[in-house]
Amino acid sequence: MIHQIEVENIKCGGCVNSIRTALLKIEGVANVAIDKEIETITIESSQEKEVFVTALSKLGYPEKGKNTVLKKAKSYVSCAVGKMS
Repeated sequence: MIHQIEVENIKCGGCVNSIRTALLKIEGVANVAIDKEIETITIESSQEKEVFVTALSKLGYPEKGKNTVLKKAKSYVSCAVGKMS
């Protein structure tokens, strides 16, 4: 299955690295493509979409329209981790 998820808070390459690393750790993920300009993530996987929506939200990258101050703060932490990787 191919899932396309529009998220919030992707700011830079550090964010992209954190997202890709986290998603590739989920069992059944074959490929992850991230377009930071339009904040869209495309995932090829046998898993259901909700698995990825939950994982992304925990990282600070919730689906479009579901952003909060806490999610924004989490995204900065994820971004910093991604920059160090």
